[in-house]
Amino acid sequence: MQLEDLRVVLKVAEFRSITAAATHLDMQIATASAAVKRIEAALGVELFVRTTRHLRLSSAGERYLPKCIAAMSMLDQAKQTIHNDLDIISGEIRLAVSSDLGRNIAIPWVDDFMKQHPQVTLRAHVSDSNVDFYRDALDIALRYGAPADSNLYGFKICNVPRLLVASPSYLELKGTPEQPKDLLNHQGLFYQLQGILNDTWHFSCKESDVERSYKIKPKAYCAANDGDLVRRWCVAGKGVAIKSSLDIANDLLAGRVVSLMPNYKISQVELWLISPSRQSITPTVRLLRDMFRERTKALLTQLVEQGFLEQSVLKE
Repeated sequence: MQLEDLRVVLKVAEFRSITAAATHLDMQIATASAAVKRIEAALGVELFVRTTRHLRLSSAGERYLPKCIAAMSMLDQAKQTIHNDLDIISGEIRLAVSSDLGRNIAIPWVDDFMKQHPQVTLRAHVSDSNVDFYRDALDIALRYGAPADSNLYGFKICNVPRLLVASPSYLELKGTPEQPKDLLNHQGLFYQLQGILNDTWHFSCKESDVERSYKIKPKAYCAANDGDLVRRWCVAGKGVAIKSSLDIANDLLAGRVVSLMPNYKISQVELWLISPSRQSITPTVRLLRDMFRERTKALLTQLVEQGFLEQSVLKE
């Protein structure tokens, strides 16, 4: 009986589907099915009851597999303990990250990480779509916002203010907005996800010790479901956009875009490293977490020193 076959069986039991387990493990359905058959043949019993539409545990499977889960967990913990003791950083990183953050910030950082740890390999999932850890065969995701699902595990990386920005060439042509109502005369660059256009912007400003809120809907000049494309449009002078300060950091520091209306605040977000299970939080993932925290803090500190952000953003 092979351990890898048993891992396949446990995934089939978890997903109640050979197809879903094969997708998660990145293998052919026939390969996963063969692994199940080999384990059942070695035991002399059927672990699953199969119908045309469903798959469920047999009575033998209900008794046998929980003990296998416990045993595999002990083996994984023993392996992690050895790696921790020997400072071994290895294995495949299956990382999901949004388009703009991934292409321009996170993946270059991971490239540097891999140079320091040559036994690490990467499988990147770069997309602004919602992450499905099981469907997309992922171990971790670097995403804006705390995990909404209580079954997920996560580490906060940093606070991330959002900024209203435009290129100098655009402002020279269209003028610089000073207050929210001025944006009605400007070209909005918007982010669109799952067919929903995020074309309403919210600001707040303290006036005479009173916090006032503003809601404005600029003209939708360009929209895309790719955050990196929205950033590129902004740098190219097509209009104004609201962007994460991390996503736009390099453009701000290089003078390719300008931060607008500093007295009017936009709600900030948080960057999190999310995992579907404790088993996915390996020594490699923990080291990656620490690296992301160090790199984001260094980049945000540059923005604070240049006056783009307030010092409070660096508070944990």
